[in-house]
Amino acid sequence: LRRHRHPRRRHHPQRRRIPASPTSPPPAAGVAANIQPFHPQTKINYILVGNEILHWGPQNLRDGLVAAMRAVHQALLLAGITDVKVTTAHSLGILESSDPPSRARFRPGWAEGNLAPLLQFHRDTKSPFMVNPYPYFAFSPDNASFSLFGPNKGVFDKFTKRTYGDMFDLLMDAVYVSMMRLGYQDVEIAVGETGWASAGDSSEQWRCSVGNAAAYNGGLVRKLSSGRGTPLMRRRRFETYIFGLFNENLKTGPSSEQNFGLFRSDFSPVYDIGVLRQGAAAPVQPRAEGNKKWCVPKDEATLPQLQANIDYVCSEGVDCRPIQAGGACFDPNNVKAHASFIMNAFYQIKGRHDYDCNFSGSAMTTSTDPSTPLCSFFDDYLSVVFVIFSSIW
Repeated sequence: LRRHRHPRRRHHPQRRRIPASPTSPPPAAGVAANIQPFHPQTKINYILVGNEILHWGPQNLRDGLVAAMRAVHQALLLAGITDVKVTTAHSLGILESSDPPSRARFRPGWAEGNLAPLLQFHRDTKSPFMVNPYPYFAFSPDNASFSLFGPNKGVFDKFTKRTYGDMFDLLMDAVYVSMMRLGYQDVEIAVGETGWASAGDSSEQWRCSVGNAAAYNGGLVRKLSSGRGTPLMRRRRFETYIFGLFNENLKTGPSSEQNFGLFRSDFSPVYDIGVLRQGAAAPVQPRAEGNKKWCVPKDEATLPQLQANIDYVCSEGVDCRPIQAGGACFDPNNVKAHASFIMNAFYQIKGRHDYDCNFSGSAMTTSTDPSTPLCSFFDDYLSVVFVIFSSIW
C-alpha cells in the first residue's frame, strides 16, 4: 500500500496531452466551442484540466496546473456557466505513504508547492479534489478479501483505533488525512476512476478475472450506496466513476488494459454488478432442475472464517432470521450449520455465480443437496424470495 506508483495504463489515449503552442486557443475560446453549444441541454458536471499531471507531467505543467484551472473556471463564469466545476484527477502517487491512514501524507515536493494551492482553488470554487484509488494495483492473494470487499479480519490503525474492512476505505482515509495535514479537510473528495480488469494475459490471471472484477465493482456500488462513508469520514458520500464503461480492444499494453469495461464492444455485459436497468430488480431466473448447485463450507474452513462469513452475509442485507433462535434452520445450533445455510442463501440470491461462493477460499459449490430434515436449503433465487416473503408476511 505504500508509495503508490501507477503503471502506464493511466495514459488514456483519449486524454493525450496536447503540447502548448502560440496558436492554442485560450480557455474562453475552448468554452465557447466545446461547452456553450451543448450546455445546459447536456448535463456537464466537470471539466478536468488533465489527468494525473502531477504523476506523469513535466515540471512546467505541474507548476502551471492551478493557473490553468483558474483560467478555465473564469472562462466558465464569463460565459454565465456556474454549474460546471473545474478539477483535475490525481493518482495516489501523490501520497508518500498510505498505511496506516493516520500517518499518510502528500509527497514533500508536491505538498506545499502544488497541492496546497490546488486545494485552495477547490475550497474557493467549491469543487472536489479528485483522486483515482486503485486497490487493483496493490492486490495480492494475501489481501484478496480486503481488496475485494469480502469478509476479512480488517486492518487496525493503532493511532486512530479504527479498523478498516476494505482497501478502498483505507486509501480514501489516507487521502483525507493528507489533506487534513495541509488544513483542507473541508474540501470534498471525488473519485475520478477506479475499477478492475476482468481478463488478462496468462501472467495476470491471478489478479484479472470476471469474479474479481465483479466482486470489486459490485462491492464498491453496494458500499457507496449504503452512505456509511469511511472510518474517518462517517456518512460522507463520494461521487465515484467506475473505470470503465466499455472494454477497449485497441488499447496498447498487456491484455488486462483492454478489459476494464463493464460492457463489451457489442454492448453485451461482461458481468452485472446491479447497475443494469433490470440487473438489481430482476436477478437471473432459476436454472433447470439438473443444474442445481449449492454453496457449502469447505471441510478445512475454520470456525472463525465461518463466523466471519455469517457476519458478512448478514451485513449485506440477506435475511438471517432462519438461523436465529426460533428460526427454521436454527438447529443444529452450531457455526458450521448456520454458515452453510446463510452462505448458500447469499450464493443463490446473487445468481449462483462461482465467484459468489468463494468467501476467501473457505467455500465451494456442490451438486449434492445439503438440506436436512429440519432445514431446506435454497436452490434458486425465487425460493429465497418466497421464504423471506413468508417470514415477513
